[in-house]
Amino acid sequence: MSRLRVPRPVGRPRTTPETVLADKAYSSRSIRTHLRRRGIRAVIPQPSDQATNRKRRGSRGGRPPAFDREAYKRRNTVERCINKLKQWRGLATRYDKTATIYRAGLHVAAIFIWSAR
Repeated sequence: MSRLRVPRPVGRPRTTPETVLADKAYSSRSIRTHLRRRGIRAVIPQPSDQATNRKRRGSRGGRPPAFDREAYKRRNTVERCINKLKQWRGLATRYDKTATIYRAGLHVAAIFIWSAR
C-alpha cells in the first residue's frame, strides 16, 4: 500500500484510493481496521462464518460492516482483466526471481492485450 500511486488529471498523485474492492478472503478485522485508519472505504463482503459468529454474540457482536453491492459488481471487470493477464505463462507461474522482471512482464502482457483490442 505504501507504493500505491493513483494518478490525477492535475497535481500530485494520490497515495490512498477512495475504495478497495476485495473478495471474502480479505474480510479480516486487521485489514478492515487498517483501511479505516487510512480513510479508505472497503467494499468487502462478509463471509458467512464471520456473520454467524457476529450474530451469535448478539448485541456484543456489533453491527455488520457496510457493503455496497453495486460497487462490488464492478469488481467483475477487474477480475476478468486479471484472468486475461494470467493466461500469459510468465505471470501465472511467477517464476521470475525479482519484482522488477515480474512487473516488466506484467507491462508486456498488458500491451499485448491492449494491442489485440
